[in-house]
Amino acid sequence: MSMPFYVSPEQLMKDRADYARKGISRGRGLVVVQFTDGLLFVSENTSPSLHKVSEIYDRIAFAAVGRYNEFENLRIAGVRLADMRGYSYDRRDVTGRGLANAYAQTLGTIFSSGGEKPYEVEIFVAEVGNRPDEDQVYRLTYDGSVADVQGFAVMGGTVERVNEYLKSHYTEGLDLAAALRLAVDALGNDGTEPRTITGDKLEVAVLDRTRSQPRKFRRLSEQRIADIVDSASPTEPVPASPETGSGESGSAGSGSAEPQSADPAAESAEAPAHPAQEPAEAQSADPAAEPAEARSTDPAAGESGEPTDPADVLGEPPDDNDASRDG
Repeated sequence: MSMPFYVSPEQLMKDRADYARKGISRGRGLVVVQFTDGLLFVSENTSPSLHKVSEIYDRIAFAAVGRYNEFENLRIAGVRLADMRGYSYDRRDVTGRGLANAYAQTLGTIFSSGGEKPYEVEIFVAEVGNRPDEDQVYRLTYDGSVADVQGFAVMGGTVERVNEYLKSHYTEGLDLAAALRLAVDALGNDGTEPRTITGDKLEVAVLDRTRSQPRKFRRLSEQRIADIVDSASPTEPVPASPETGSGESGSAGSGSAEPQSADPAAESAEAPAHPAQEPAEAQSADPAAEPAEARSTDPAAGESGEPTDPADVLGEPPDDNDASRDG
């Protein structure tokens, strides 16, 4: 009788962990960020129907990375468990902590079992509270480990780079727009060179505590995402108004070779208000020989008879413009 091939338990667990980690890292990252009105989930996902973020119950959301068929089975099991518990007891008895414990037991059993491969998934179970300090986010890994995270968290893809970016840029009290831009920038800094992620490649959902409905989960539309993400891009300068002319002073930075002063007092000093104040050599010896229109007595006019109003000299100021795997 031949002896079976022996592998130490330590080596077996290490091989299974490496296998699961490699499968998860092939997918794209997912970020959860806490903001003033709830919890924000942002992920790169080009599919309009295969969601990585979903609703579990009234105030509870589920997010995952890895193999789609595996975490979809976990999501369905969580929905059934929550519905059964809420129907049998009370809706308030369905909590994020209870679901996280159930998921941890399932993932831990599958990982320790030698009969099947470990699940290549990592998941978030999040519950929004009535106040920011009551929000709960649990991160579960392939081996059933549970971690309670605060502020922000990331999983999938190159976790280290995205996590470092969030650590250096995250602050408490962000609104929805600021939190979304932070999450998108963090996902774009997952490599050696930053990249721009457009709204059509993002899946965004929130648990919004300010909603009047019992169900706090909602998805952001593609147009809403694009409006928030594009507003962070720098605006292009507006060309000078045609009333200011192309070769004269106009607005600041217009490229004029001889910009005029913006100080009205300086304009008055350069353009004397009365011919009597001009230098003697600049005045005509015979006042009668001067044309009538050249001897302007209007105190608001300079040597050329044009007004020295600063609005006429500077022109109108320019306006500012506002910008199989999960894949």
